[in-house]
Amino acid sequence: MKKATRSKTKTSCQVVVVGSLNLDYITRVEHLPRPGETIVADKMARFRGGKGANQAIAAARQGCEVTLVGAVGFDEGGDVYRRVLEDEGIHTDYLRTAPTETGSAFITVDHQGENVIVIAPGANADLRRSDIARSAPAIESCAVLLGQFEVPTDTLIEAARIANRNKTLVVINPSPYLWTFPWEEIRTDVIVVNETEAEALLGFRPEPSAASEVRKRLHELHAESLVVTRGGDETLAFTREGESFSIPVLSVLPVDTVGAGDAFSGCLAARLAQGETLRTALRAANCAGALTTLGAGAQDPIPNRAQVDRHLQFLDL
Repeated sequence: MKKATRSKTKTSCQVVVVGSLNLDYITRVEHLPRPGETIVADKMARFRGGKGANQAIAAARQGCEVTLVGAVGFDEGGDVYRRVLEDEGIHTDYLRTAPTETGSAFITVDHQGENVIVIAPGANADLRRSDIARSAPAIESCAVLLGQFEVPTDTLIEAARIANRNKTLVVINPSPYLWTFPWEEIRTDVIVVNETEAEALLGFRPEPSAASEVRKRLHELHAESLVVTRGGDETLAFTREGESFSIPVLSVLPVDTVGAGDAFSGCLAARLAQGETLRTALRAANCAGALTTLGAGAQDPIPNRAQVDRHLQFLDL
């Protein structure tokens, strides 16, 4: 995939994120509960999360000017969240206060760092096409539009259409996966998935040897490239031109995997907005994702650009 290109009217290094904001309630347990099993947590903590906000913070910490389009609730949590984002330097002009509660996520993490998540969308489900229309000037002038599946589909489609008309790069992280998403209605430059999502999207397990099959599927999806994260294994990338390559990951001992994928996507979008190639941006994204697993919660451990750059040298060791 070519570098992100911008006309003279586009603001340098700007990312617009259309996505969710949640209050995360995290419990830590010896093992994840089986169906019907009740277990006692070691402790409970509350953090701010939501894929949209997580990815916006990740992009901002890479040095990008970031705008977040979303909705918070008419509650104290929503007011505090807005201030936290502004402290991160994120523009909240298009963050609407909805007449409901701020979204919530209930996350259980075991001692190996694996997790299960239940989400109550709250205000995220109230994000409307009118909110996207209001944010059109930001989308039209940005370098990269980044979206996920924790907001209504029609809002993400509308945002992508605005980006498509302005030849803005569109990066979509289809999580949580939605079988009915109408990929054919938009053009996507980069789809970012984990292995489970990749199999659902493609209909088969992506391997380097399957480049021709992936290429055919990318044509059907109106997508230019596919990125598949695989935890501690190398990240795979496939392009519509038939190219495939892998990027090494940073070897770490995870404490908490919550938010690692969002740090990856946000860093990737930021580096593409800054003009890096897909291959180079993925190296930084792999570092950002890995470093995020070293702390608790989705947002606090997300690294800044200097931290990511310091660890790039260790990818090939």
